[in-house]
Amino acid sequence: MLDAKLLRESPDLVRAAIAKKHLTVDLDGVLAADAAWRAQLQEVEQLRATQKAANTAMAALPKGSPEFQAKLAEMKAVAAQVKEKDAGLKVAEERVREAMLTLPNLPHATVPEGRTPEENVTFSTHGDPAAASPHASAHWDIPGFARLFDFERGAKVTGAGFPFFIGEGARLVRALINFFLAEDARAGYVEVAPPIFVNAASATATGQLPDKEGQMYETKDPLYAVPTAEVPLTNFFRDEIVDEAALPIKRCAYTPCFRREAGSYGKDVRGLNRLHQFDKVELLKWVHPATSYAELDALRVDVEALLQKLGLPYRVLLMCGGDLGFAQSKKYDLEVWAAGQKRWLEVSSCSNFEAFQARRAQIRFRPKDGKAELVHTLNGSGLAVPRVLAALLENNLEADGRVRIPEALVPHFGQTHLTFA
Repeated sequence: MLDAKLLRESPDLVRAAIAKKHLTVDLDGVLAADAAWRAQLQEVEQLRATQKAANTAMAALPKGSPEFQAKLAEMKAVAAQVKEKDAGLKVAEERVREAMLTLPNLPHATVPEGRTPEENVTFSTHGDPAAASPHASAHWDIPGFARLFDFERGAKVTGAGFPFFIGEGARLVRALINFFLAEDARAGYVEVAPPIFVNAASATATGQLPDKEGQMYETKDPLYAVPTAEVPLTNFFRDEIVDEAALPIKRCAYTPCFRREAGSYGKDVRGLNRLHQFDKVELLKWVHPATSYAELDALRVDVEALLQKLGLPYRVLLMCGGDLGFAQSKKYDLEVWAAGQKRWLEVSSCSNFEAFQARRAQIRFRPKDGKAELVHTLNGSGLAVPRVLAALLENNLEADGRVRIPEALVPHFGQTHLTFA
């Protein structure tokens, strides 16, 4: 959520910043709702002041006197007005809140201009895509693939995008999760096992609501299956004041993630490229505002280290305004090279939300001398399993049909090769 004071005092600045994201919002409507609420608030406060003055005057009058009775009648009339206006004020306040929730976060000054993914800026590249196995094949075309990754039976049991992972396939998924968590712990992130369902307040705090309703699976309670561990992790400190000395606070969590991904069809989402249920380790930081962009760079470096240890060629993209997303101020995407498909696959997004989520969630810290301030929140995938797995299978496919396991992953997997036979 944006700072209401900034919106009131610098609406043109907010308008220009939102335009950089190429999103359509009714900013004038939000401003009008805010002005109406503030006018009603002023009216109620004036009535309360009148009520207080009448009460003070009554205290100085003899009880039962005509003057006392007149003031009593005046106070009752004002009290009735206050009660009536208070009800309207609450409605107006809720309208403002709902209107403010429709406004996206503002992009950082370093976010490049652009409307489409093609206008994202290549920040850096690592590794040589040409060094991948000469036997590389799209993972779904590897002989025996369906024996370890059964999409057909998953579709029978649940639906498309819910595969079974079997035998060495299941063990390799678990090895990746354990590898990610072990490396994240080494980098100073404290592991958390969070709930995988959240309430509407939690989804609203992180910006999923109102924005991504169509992507989330909802129960009738209502609760939402997590689209990412970012949602429960961020809300860990909701409505709390953390110690300034504890910042930055670094956490990591593994969860299955659930996304409808409506409208996702075609060759680009075949196999492991896009699933409705997938495994992911998430990294999250609560940081001091003064250091949040240095912490974003450090977060990105932590994620890059995982890809480097797995020996996967990758590139880092700095997202342009039009591809930035509703809640982020700045975002890097990390993409691995999948040699069999001859394309880049996104495996992580590292984002700075500044105070956008913290304002919704009221997560604050208190400086030594001063009132509580909002923290900045950052998160990044560290990492999403399916596309990392796809790249490993394709890039490391050997002539005999086995897949070589990266050295860093062998202690977690227990063997040097994955065999489809």
